[in-house]
Amino acid sequence: MTGKRQAAEARGRRAETLTAIWLMAKGYRILARRARTPYGELDLVAKRGPVLAFVEVKTSDKQGRAVHALSPRQQGRLIRAGAWFRSRSDEFARLQPRFDLMIIEPGRWPEHRRGAWQAEGRDALDLN
Repeated sequence: MTGKRQAAEARGRRAETLTAIWLMAKGYRILARRARTPYGELDLVAKRGPVLAFVEVKTSDKQGRAVHALSPRQQGRLIRAGAWFRSRSDEFARLQPRFDLMIIEPGRWPEHRRGAWQAEGRDALDLN
């Protein structure tokens, strides 16, 4: 792994840790970090009340770039990964899935976008 790649990996891990702390302070229980599924990795899975939140963490060294880093294709992959995660437990299957985005940028408070995107079309069927 190159030095640049290692630095990005370390920055991502720090952002995920900050996000987990931020969410716990808001009353969420962290169920999984870097959960691997056949469809890809879920950065964080958290529960609060009847909601099972799949949280994608995006960070950038420049303001404004992180929010544009989540493509529709990646959203679909995360929806399928979330559906797979929910199918592993009856408890999780009873919870309402939500896809959140946490944006970490320098010099700013973390921005938690609840319900940042919705499952649509074929992907929505995976969540039922």
